[in-house]
Amino acid sequence: VGVSYRYPRYFHELNDTEVRDLTQMNVDSTTWMTRYVLDGMVQRQQKRGAIVNISSGSAMYTLPLLAQYSAAKSYIEKLSRALNAEYNGNNPKLPNISVQCQIPFYVATKLAKMRKSAMVPTPAEYVAMAMRWVGHSDCVVSPFSLHAIQGWVLDQLPDSIVSKIIMDMHLAIRKKGIKKDAKLAEEAGKKKE
Repeated sequence: VGVSYRYPRYFHELNDTEVRDLTQMNVDSTTWMTRYVLDGMVQRQQKRGAIVNISSGSAMYTLPLLAQYSAAKSYIEKLSRALNAEYNGNNPKLPNISVQCQIPFYVATKLAKMRKSAMVPTPAEYVAMAMRWVGHSDCVVSPFSLHAIQGWVLDQLPDSIVSKIIMDMHLAIRKKGIKKDAKLAEEAGKKKE
């Protein structure tokens, strides 16, 4: 489950419904589902278990023009880290539950609006790789090897350079989105005439 912006925009350009929906879909749904599943595991007194939350590469970097989306995905990463520290064998009275956060970059989905390529796996390809990482000792993982390499490269650069690269990329996408909105508004105006 997830929702993002129609295209990169400045935060003040989002309407109240978009802000609310993004938080509900990306933060609230993961929080409540994780709590529900975790509570069931504790109540059943399971000895072991795993919870896997899916975040995004967006959680790891400053994303100008996708500020709220990036913040929501960062929340999932931090929630997973904290819960993993709480439940991963640190209290003998609680089950040993691994809480993992998987960090994909782009996957060929309707949300991403991207086609499959060497850097963009299909959902089935991503899931096959992701399943192999469940229970891995690291709490935050990037199961698709090309995404992990991409993340490593970005981690080597200063934040200011990464932010500039992302801002330039998002400004170009934003320009196309604004142009598409104008075209749709023009077409809607012609239909009314």
